[in-house]
Amino acid sequence: MAQALGLEAALIEIWQSEDIAAGFEAIRGKADALYVVSDALMAANRTLITTLALSARLPTMLSYGDYVAAGGLMSYGPNYANLFRQAADMVDKILRGTKPGDIPVEQPSKFELVINLATAKALGITVPASLLATAVTV
Repeated sequence: MAQALGLEAALIEIWQSEDIAAGFEAIRGKADALYVVSDALMAANRTLITTLALSARLPTMLSYGDYVAAGGLMSYGPNYANLFRQAADMVDKILRGTKPGDIPVEQPSKFELVINLATAKALGITVPASLLATAVTV
């Protein structure tokens, strides 16, 4: 996908918390932006990640609004509270006797854009009004 947009993507593998600072050092001066794929390790270190990204002056796109609250530039992803409710409904159906194979697969239906204007200002980025208008939280 990156190539189709004329972009070059570089992968940084982070296996433990100690790899995060080294990962940022590896891309220093080589990257124009950062996209963080979320998992439990990234979530536990979101403040460190957003702090290092801001220090490196890297606009950062994230998966969760919590990362934006911690200082990331923006996130776009499903409404996780809704996903957890859907999962609870499925568990309830299974506990009431529905066979798991009889429960339809559901895709997320609500996605949210969250923007941190303080981070945008610190990075010298002007967020277009059209983007601000689509954000759930600014």
